[in-house]
Amino acid sequence: MRRAMYPPPPRVEPRADAFEPRADAFEPRADAFEPRAPPHHPQRATRKDGKSALEARQSKRFRKAQAGVPGRMNPIEAGEAVKLMLANATAKFPETAECHIRLNIDPKYNDQQLRATVALPKGTGKTVRVAVLTSGDNIAAAKAAGADFAGADDLVEEIAGGMLDFDLLIASPDMMPKAAKLGRALGPKGLMPNPKAGTVTPDVVTAVNEFKGGKVEFRADKQGIVHVPFGKTNFKDADLSENLEAIVEAINANRPPGAKGIYWKSMYIASTMGPSVQVDYSAMGKE
Repeated sequence: MRRAMYPPPPRVEPRADAFEPRADAFEPRADAFEPRAPPHHPQRATRKDGKSALEARQSKRFRKAQAGVPGRMNPIEAGEAVKLMLANATAKFPETAECHIRLNIDPKYNDQQLRATVALPKGTGKTVRVAVLTSGDNIAAAKAAGADFAGADDLVEEIAGGMLDFDLLIASPDMMPKAAKLGRALGPKGLMPNPKAGTVTPDVVTAVNEFKGGKVEFRADKQGIVHVPFGKTNFKDADLSENLEAIVEAINANRPPGAKGIYWKSMYIASTMGPSVQVDYSAMGKE
């Protein structure tokens, strides 16, 4: 069978003016360089008293105290910062003195996590309720040392039943397998014993004495900030300065192995209801 033969398509000649530019192709628009009107933004409503939204949520007492402290980017010497914090702690109850330290770490990496304890020389000014999971003669010894609760299987069952009338739980290593079933109840509240926090130890008597005497645990949060209470505003300024120095030394002593370069970023202290004061940590002999 022969293939049908078709004639070739006709040749189309290009137009004579196909490649000639238009006369007005490069002429700018008449209004191209005229200034345009700025976009319209609705005017933000202002308060009649002239305060910002943040100031409106602050009390007169706090605004007056904040006016007496330097700006956020003006760090001052630690001793002067403590005195200034105490001078602006004007609440009607003994406020807690708090220390907030930003470190150059990223806790999502295991080698940059920070969790440790520090024994405050002058105590915390707070009564700590301590429970002890141990066995044998250690139960009586823990109670004699000042533990509020002490026991073995009976205390495990009480905690599993919902008894959480304590601020700290110390356990001896032999009781940790039995304490494992309490993880769901204690974990979310941060009460689960941990060797890094010094709450898992064979010497429960020493641990009770230390935590009753002012030993506190600290850790870095997800942003790499450490929050530590270091006393009350009814302490002497020298006692608060001594506690603050102990915290700085403990943070440096427990520097994570993955922390490279500059370790400290900033350091602030504040009372519970007062404004924060930035501390010049370099004057404390730190980097």
